[in-house]
Amino acid sequence: MSLFWKHLTECRLDYRAPLRAVLIVPFVLQISVAVGLTGYLSLRNGQQAVNELAQQLQREVAERVDQHLDTYLALPHQINQLNLDAIQQGIIDLKNLKSSGRYFWKQSQVFPQISFVGYYLADNAGSGAGRWLKGHDIVITVHPGGTTKDKNYEADNHGNITKLVYQIDYQATNDVWYVETAKAAKPIWSRIYAAEGFNNYVTASANAPIYDQKSQLLGVLSIDLLLSDISQFLQKIRVSASGQVLIVERDGKLIASSGHQALVFKKNGKLERYSISNHPNPFIRSIAQGIHQKFPVFGAIQSRKNFVFSLNGQQQYVQVTPWRDRFGLDWLIVVTMPESDFMAQINANTRNTIVLCLSALATATVFGIFTADWITRPILALHKSSKAIAQGDLAQPIITSKIRELEALGQSFHLMAIQLQTSFTALEQINTQLEERVAQRTQELSDKNSQLNETLAQLHRTQAQMIQAEKMSALGQMVAGIAHEINNPVNFIYGNLTHLNTYTQDLMSLLEIYQQYMLNPPPAIEQKLNQIDLEFLTQDLNNLLHSMQIGAERICEIVLSLRNFSRLDEAEIKTVDLHQGLDNTLLILRHRLQATAGSKAIEIIKDYGQLPLVECYAGQLNQVFMNLLSNAIDAVEQSHSGKTWQEIESYPPRIQICTQLKNTNYVQVTITDNGIGIPEQVRSRIFDPFFTTKPIGKGTGLGLSISYQIITQKHKGKLECTSISGQGTKFCIEIPIHQHSEQKFLII
Repeated sequence: MSLFWKHLTECRLDYRAPLRAVLIVPFVLQISVAVGLTGYLSLRNGQQAVNELAQQLQREVAERVDQHLDTYLALPHQINQLNLDAIQQGIIDLKNLKSSGRYFWKQSQVFPQISFVGYYLADNAGSGAGRWLKGHDIVITVHPGGTTKDKNYEADNHGNITKLVYQIDYQATNDVWYVETAKAAKPIWSRIYAAEGFNNYVTASANAPIYDQKSQLLGVLSIDLLLSDISQFLQKIRVSASGQVLIVERDGKLIASSGHQALVFKKNGKLERYSISNHPNPFIRSIAQGIHQKFPVFGAIQSRKNFVFSLNGQQQYVQVTPWRDRFGLDWLIVVTMPESDFMAQINANTRNTIVLCLSALATATVFGIFTADWITRPILALHKSSKAIAQGDLAQPIITSKIRELEALGQSFHLMAIQLQTSFTALEQINTQLEERVAQRTQELSDKNSQLNETLAQLHRTQAQMIQAEKMSALGQMVAGIAHEINNPVNFIYGNLTHLNTYTQDLMSLLEIYQQYMLNPPPAIEQKLNQIDLEFLTQDLNNLLHSMQIGAERICEIVLSLRNFSRLDEAEIKTVDLHQGLDNTLLILRHRLQATAGSKAIEIIKDYGQLPLVECYAGQLNQVFMNLLSNAIDAVEQSHSGKTWQEIESYPPRIQICTQLKNTNYVQVTITDNGIGIPEQVRSRIFDPFFTTKPIGKGTGLGLSISYQIITQKHKGKLECTSISGQGTKFCIEIPIHQHSEQKFLII
């Protein structure tokens, strides 16, 4: 196989292209690339221009619709506020139903887009006016209250009731619009529904609660606003030749359209509103499918979104813009434009550009062939002469050409043969000297750079080690001193407790003998016995001695833990039990693990495996355990800071310590907490010297750096950290069971 590739490579190296091909092919390729690139850029720029133009038009249309909706839909709430002011000023008398009906009749004449305006009180009494009854202009609605009927009257030119035209059972206080407004206790939009008495119209209900001076609910003002004007406004907007604008609710119900599509339909004798997903117009259904493909839930659209989908082989540009008001409306403005409205002229220009580019390519190719032949003829003659010179025949005629450069080349060609060898020799010597000097200088710079980096790193390590060494030396001496000072008096107390217990038992036995032989003691003794309660004193004295012994033993354990943790007498490698070191560290940190007034006790889960004794620097390894456990406690406390007791109970603080034997030659210790975790940008630097995220005075930035050096350099192991922000952190320590004997003592 290797012989085949070698032969193929030699064939490629032996191949030489003819000069005509070298002159013609690159020239033709350049023209072809230029032609292709010109056509491609023309088409791409055209499409990009179309995209930008479509998005700009859609944005302008959406902004116009947004402004119109802000103005048009603010009107009913403004009228409601005027009516509330009129009620407070006494202009509208809520108890005088006919007078208030005449007031609303005049208001309906001023605002033809309102299908109903009026109020209902808590006792179901109310009045209003509007254009909702089919076959009539404006009718006045009066409800006396209670369970009576809702009566509708014609009115004369002054708004006076003339004739009853329609009545129906109606309990306004049980209707959705009344209940929702009373519950909200503020102006709201309660619903959008198909308007009765109108063809292809939908209505929105704007309501406001009425309160007396004691903030007691009297009733609810309501205005039904016809949304037909929105469709009429959309129909006046010139989007594009085939573009459309739709306004839909978050559930997909159609509110308005720039086309003349139906908004409602009859189902079982009742008017229902179309959704864009089940609309009979296939174009609207296709828009709904395109939106659902990009956004399965309409509620997820919180900002302006642009996308493109294909319909019958044509690209459709769609822009969806959310619209909201402060009274609870939350709609989507959908602007669609087909790509074909913009691409017709661009496609024609692209075709003309391609034709012109191909014509230019053909013309350039023909001229290239003639030019190549004109250039190559004298060059071939020069090639023939150079072969003769290479064979030693220097008496060659000078090549002449009408091209100035080729003629000069022929005249100077015979001089080149004489000077060529001398020039090559001198150049080779200079090049060799230059390469040697560059290589020497480069190596010097590389060596100095490496030395500088190593010196800087060593300086950082030495600085950290010196600081930590001073701190740990002072801490070790203080711990050893405290342990020594405590140990002497404790040994004195603990050693005398046995004798005290023996003496006490002897006295108790002697007292019992006295009681046996002195059945009738003197009154003074009897009084003293009752006063001191001898039976209780005898029982409690034993308990006190037992408690004193337990306390002395506890102090001895603490002193022993302090000595084991500091291990100032174990600076060399020794075989130790890692579990003992972990337990001693936890004992020292017990005060931080206990519950406080605002926090729960931290649970320690020990998952200890069967570990052999490990050769290590025990004091330094205990320092690593102390650093990692202290950081875990800090993380757990910080994660529960500011939380309620119920939140802490549902996610209690926990630290888990696991040990196991790995690959028979290594032991693994993992310390896992459920604290705040470490962000990714911080986790990459936690082992750097002097790097800390704690406030000034609470951290030096040396704990994890020193721990990393102890594990990796002193014990030839690994210290790794994995963390998920907000869920917790896991530190994993792996060290060999046996250390190499040639390792020397390192002061940390």
